[in-house]
Amino acid sequence: MKSPRIGFEPRLRQAVRAFWSSRSSASAKQLASGRADQGNRGAVTSGKTLDSFRNMIIDVAKRHGPKAVEIHRDKSMVVLPGFFRPTKQWDLLIVHKGRLLAALELKSLCGPSFGNNANNRCEEALGSAYDFRKAQSEGLFGAGAAPFLGYFILVEDDAGSREAVTARSPHFPTDPAFAGSSYQRRMHLLCERMVQQQLYAAASVLCAPKSTTTGDFTNVSARTSFRQLLTRLASHLASETEVERYSGGLKENSVPYGESMLLDNDCFASEE
Repeated sequence: MKSPRIGFEPRLRQAVRAFWSSRSSASAKQLASGRADQGNRGAVTSGKTLDSFRNMIIDVAKRHGPKAVEIHRDKSMVVLPGFFRPTKQWDLLIVHKGRLLAALELKSLCGPSFGNNANNRCEEALGSAYDFRKAQSEGLFGAGAAPFLGYFILVEDDAGSREAVTARSPHFPTDPAFAGSSYQRRMHLLCERMVQQQLYAAASVLCAPKSTTTGDFTNVSARTSFRQLLTRLASHLASETEVERYSGGLKENSVPYGESMLLDNDCFASEE
């Protein structure tokens, strides 16, 4: 029996609840086994915490991508060649007829060690994107490939991520944009600037308090919202679909893609 189709916001709330439930289950399992990781690492080492968000992306790819599009999520199938390193494992790949259409990275930033984790996330995101774009320029993703590169990070909405943080630089002044910024604001600036610099086609930060029941979330900005990321991905895949339609010959009664909604009310399969 197929799952009922629901709209964007209720589906996103499901994904937030699933994220916190998965983290809680992973931590409990680690403790029960007597092999608890340090800090919160046990909550994320299962590798499943962001699956519900990934499933939303898959729904968009299936709905808006060309026919026979390949969507890969298994570890052995989400590996791409790099330029400065041999390979890089992504969270989701979308491939069509020997060309890479999209690659996406999904991350989280949770307390209590927001500072160290935030720096690690910045370095990972920037290094991966630069390596990806250089590999793209070398033609390593298929002839004529101009793939969509997307980045998503969920930040725990907590006092530690909302409070202003001092940025110390003893030799030169820091960028004024970071003055008194919180970790939520820093992740927003990271995402916004990575898109501005054309490292990523879209980058999103979602803030959510730790709760397995509410599914509450907030966006730092509409420009870096998860809706914006999915909308841009849908547009990119739709352009590939249009190319397919034209190459196969348009029918007179075909409906232009622009007349349909990108994220309409029945776009997502419910997981609850």
